[in-house]
Amino acid sequence: MQFLSPDMLWLLLLIPALVGAYILAQRRRARYALRYSSISIFREALGKRPGLRRHIPPLFFLCGIGLMLFAAARPYGVVTLPKQQATVILSIDVSGSMRANDMKPTRLQAAKTAALAFVALQDAQTRIGVVAFSWNANIVQAPTTDRELVRAAINRLTNLQSTAIGSGILVSLDAIFEKPSASTSSPRLGDPLTAPTPTPTPVPRGNFTPATVILLSDGQNRTGPSPITSAQTAADRGVRVFTIGIGTPQGTTIEGGGGFGFRAVLDEETLRRVAAITDAKYFHASDETALLTIYQNLAKGVVVTQEKEESTVIFTGVAMLFLLFGGALSLFWFNRLP
Repeated sequence: MQFLSPDMLWLLLLIPALVGAYILAQRRRARYALRYSSISIFREALGKRPGLRRHIPPLFFLCGIGLMLFAAARPYGVVTLPKQQATVILSIDVSGSMRANDMKPTRLQAAKTAALAFVALQDAQTRIGVVAFSWNANIVQAPTTDRELVRAAINRLTNLQSTAIGSGILVSLDAIFEKPSASTSSPRLGDPLTAPTPTPTPVPRGNFTPATVILLSDGQNRTGPSPITSAQTAADRGVRVFTIGIGTPQGTTIEGGGGFGFRAVLDEETLRRVAAITDAKYFHASDETALLTIYQNLAKGVVVTQEKEESTVIFTGVAMLFLLFGGALSLFWFNRLP
């Protein structure tokens, strides 16, 4: 258990002081009673002595005061709660290597088919956005509950060149937090200068926002910011980035125009690190069926968040019960409060 006002715990030192005061009061009472011990009329008037019972109401009062002093330190605990997944961003690699036909009819078409199936499985209240990344990243569809707009955005995806995984992550964060920027391309000479964006306070480790990024790539980061740095930014914002890799670490030759081609190599290590940094998972899709299965399994995921829950009210309530019960016993047995 932790405390929002730990300095108030010093007040608990009052408890030993109250115990000492009570013991001194009892001893003084005993000495006063001894002065009249030889007078039988007083013993007859007193009747049956309460014995240890007289200490019970003060004990309840002492426990109540102790709990109230403890509550003054504002104790809290960290609880794990399921939270409705409000936003999902599908961040899809549209680089030239996604033309490869080891997934039928092509990697990009297989990714689009799986993404459409994922959209169909989502709750109607879940906002879904689409980000496409190649040499830079762009928000193709801002998060929305309109499934027709999302499906249309997925169907519009086409192949471009290069791969910017880090940009895909950062623009996905922009889409989640509704930042107006639409891409992460570098500013050009003559562009107006803009004020720097304030850096948000990192959320505590293990805390997540009700938003998720699902990033799919089949290559290595070629341009833009580092995927690892971008993943740390996502972690600081409490956003998990699930990564899906297609292709092989050995690479695949992609045929280009004019008889030229290039080799696309899947960087699984980077995708694993991105997922690990954000407390998410990495998946490898060997074919279109496996890719579809991965998307279907991700659709069933539940966002779990850890939140601080202050228990001051609970301790104060229990303290009041102790005080009331102690007062009731004292009135019932002795017709007075302790």
